Amino acid sequence: MATVLDVLVLPTYSSLTLGIVDASVYDIDEPVAAATIEITPPGFDLISLPFSTDSYNLYTSATLGITATGEETSPLPDGVYYLTYSIAPAYVTAINKTIMRIEQIQEKFDRAFMKLDMMECDRAIKIQSKDTLNTIYFFIQSAVAAANNCAVFEANKLYITANKMLDNFIVNNCGCTGTNYVVNFT
Repeated sequence: MATVLDVLVLPTYSSLTLGIVDASVYDIDEPVAAATIEITPPGFDLISLPFSTDSYNLYTSATLGITATGEETSPLPDGVYYLTYSIAPAYVTAINKTIMRIEQIQEKFDRAFMKLDMMECDRAIKIQSKDTLNTIYFFIQSAVAAANNCAVFEANKLYITANKMLDNFIVNNCGCTGTNYVVNFT
């Protein structure tokens, strides 16, 4: 059986960590001598790190060279990350992946969603707010899909659009203060 390399980026549900798991199939006759992953975070230089095969690898801003060691409380930037996974012996071709990290915008989206008081809004405002949030979510997921298909320019454009829409939604909120409910229904 030939070695087939693959890695999966798994959600950590934290803006502080990046989780990558080895999903490769290895030739049992050729042991892996050394596994390496190269990661290029958006706006930073490539960093080459040892990679644990058949394992879950967790990276922080310090391990990715974004902050100094001991400063793991800094969030990793959202954006397109480039990954290259390779092993020794070198006869196996390395694999390259492009992913869009969205943890920070997802946290902002979740906060906006949780602040929306759906019980006090009138029906028209509630429907509009739901549609706006669905549209923002669609743009976020479109950015992820574009990055996963190496369409980096489009991924960044979609992410920026989603972020602007979300900021606008947060600033304008849904117009719900509870006053409409008190005036019209009590």
